[in-house]
Amino acid sequence: MNIKNRLFLNVLLFIFLVGCAGVPVRESVKVDLNVPVGKIEGNQFIGTRFPFNVSAPQGWKVTTEIPGFMEELGYEKPGLEESEVFIFNPVTQSNIQIDFTPAGRYSQFSQESIEWLTTAATGSFKEELQEEHGKNIQVDIGPTEPISLKGVQFAAKKYATYTIKGVKREQGWIYAFTEPYQIFIFYVILEKEEANDRQGMKRILDSFEVISKK
Repeated sequence: MNIKNRLFLNVLLFIFLVGCAGVPVRESVKVDLNVPVGKIEGNQFIGTRFPFNVSAPQGWKVTTEIPGFMEELGYEKPGLEESEVFIFNPVTQSNIQIDFTPAGRYSQFSQESIEWLTTAATGSFKEELQEEHGKNIQVDIGPTEPISLKGVQFAAKKYATYTIKGVKREQGWIYAFTEPYQIFIFYVILEKEEANDRQGMKRILDSFEVISKK
């Protein structure tokens, strides 16, 4: 159930089909892994390796370490290790992870292509859930929607809702591009009594901002 790895594969396929020839649209971007990921000040993450900031609402935690419970939710460690920052509610385990990666020299993006890739990430998501949790699991796939993120040129969101062990989940993914980076944001909301994680997730996304170096 690793949507992240499947989305990366779809992105690579798209780049191969439409961006493997012609004039480069940007210089190659090299990521210095010796540069710290960023720093956490109170409830805010300030990126160093990549130019972005994001904040956590009250009751949530910000960390650059993989939260111990996330593999139990169905995420795979190799995919988790690609993320720069995690924000989570320690009570409900609702969480969001953010990952930046440089775009290729020949890769061109538009809102249309971003929405297509976000939709393509759905892939066999429903079938994989049924294999893991049984054919009776009800999975509802939401529409692909454009989303506005501060400092981001193009972004789109898609999600699915389903129930496991009596707990309803919304699992969503956002794919975005702002020169010269691709951005992957993955989240899970576990709808538990007396929790308002949907509002918390909105506040996190509202706080997310890519900082221009110009």
